[in-house]
Amino acid sequence: MLTCSHGGTATAQNLIYETCKACSQSDPNVNLGFCTSSLQAAPASRCAGLFCLGKISIKLVQYNVTDNRCQVKQLLKMKLDPFVKGCLQDCLELYSDAISSAKQAIEQYKSKKFMDANTYLSSIMDDATTCEEGFMEREGQDQVVSPLTKRNNDTFQFSAMALSIMQMIWTGSRNS
Repeated sequence: MLTCSHGGTATAQNLIYETCKACSQSDPNVNLGFCTSSLQAAPASRCAGLFCLGKISIKLVQYNVTDNRCQVKQLLKMKLDPFVKGCLQDCLELYSDAISSAKQAIEQYKSKKFMDANTYLSSIMDDATTCEEGFMEREGQDQVVSPLTKRNNDTFQFSAMALSIMQMIWTGSRNS
């Protein structure tokens, strides 16, 4: 369970919006609406300071990649084209690795080892991209549409959001 406490609800909502606004302005991979709605939906965000928002954002990555892995397992139970099945098996391995990376990112973040946390989160972004690109490798008339496009995009977005918040904290701690 994630618990943090700083400030009241109105202040936290403002902090979420201002944090997401700053992230979206500094990183083209962060969508303001996605960031704001994602953080506001997390129960612990209502009383969170910036450091806790960073932790929440990494937890969102962890929940997302865990759910994606579960979805891939469900898809693999279906009768599929061998190419699609191969792509999904690759994605299963990538998301299994991403779960481990997310756990490591949280631990490194809590220890304020931001560069290490950055490495783990960046690898999760790469995993989502690699999963998606695997479906594009088939050329010609038999091209395949990834059944994971939205999930891969969300993983990329959650990771970008966490990286951006962490960058704000890291930069702020160096300047203070």
